[in-house]
Amino acid sequence: MPGAPATSAKPGRNCPLCPRLKAYRENWRRSEPAWFNAPVPSFGPTDARVLIVGLAPGLQGANRTGRPFTGDYAGVLLYDTLARYGFARGSYGAHPDDGLELVDARITNAVRCLPPLNKPIGSEIAMCRQFLAATIAEMEQLRAIIALGRIAHDSMVAALGQRPKAAPFGHGAVHAIGSLRLFDSYHCSRYNTNTGVLTAQMFQAVFASVRAHLDNAQETRRAAGEISSP
Repeated sequence: MPGAPATSAKPGRNCPLCPRLKAYRENWRRSEPAWFNAPVPSFGPTDARVLIVGLAPGLQGANRTGRPFTGDYAGVLLYDTLARYGFARGSYGAHPDDGLELVDARITNAVRCLPPLNKPIGSEIAMCRQFLAATIAEMEQLRAIIALGRIAHDSMVAALGQRPKAAPFGHGAVHAIGSLRLFDSYHCSRYNTNTGVLTAQMFQAVFASVRAHLDNAQETRRAAGEISSP
């Protein structure tokens, strides 16, 4: 897989690579010792065909709960949409022991640690990209990637060894990169949905396209005799 480094896909709990994020994390550990307050691991099976890539953990969301998009508003829309298109089962309860499971999908972030004001800087995005690339590399069945927002998109394009101009970001855009398809969406943040930048229908349309892509690929393989009919 292009861009795959010789590293683990999961940074350690006390990852020291980004001094600003390390100091911020330690401050929150002192303030809220019961919170997760560590690099947030990916959620979902490694044999999934779909990878959803967000920006970074939210303060009251993944940084508190330890699961991507769990505990803040963005998770409500994301997990509802995943369930709608068959990528999740169970009920989203906004906490990591709610029993929710992902089906043929996995979620990660371009930056694994909570950034001040939800804004990682360029060096932090670049440093954390090694974990993003390693996550891609360990997903041998990966076929589709959904980038939530421009930063996630740009970091993913770089992790796949592509130049930015070859795959510009745009909501609803689809880019073919080798055997993968990269689908773009505006981030499902409360700000974007409250201002109308992103509607539920716009967000769902991206996942509908991913589902259609996977289903079409499955039918093509079945017609070619690569897999048997159910």
